[in-house]
Amino acid sequence: MTDIKYDILEELGVLSESTKGWTKELNLISWNGGTPKYDIRDWAPGHEKMGKGVTLKKEEVQELYRILGKVL
Repeated sequence: MTDIKYDILEELGVLSESTKGWTKELNLISWNGGTPKYDIRDWAPGHEKMGKGVTLKKEEVQELYRILGKVL
């Protein structure tokens, strides 16, 4: 299995924190040197480990924002 390389370009916010100290965060991340994407996932303290997450392009984040505006 190949190593996944990531560069957190901007830490946008913490959505929640678990009792074990992991945080669910929204960040702007470049994966394997690619185009930066918005990313929601759980992170261990210090970002040394990560859980499964969702990555979104800017247009997808805008659409999600539009949809959430309808339901909230």
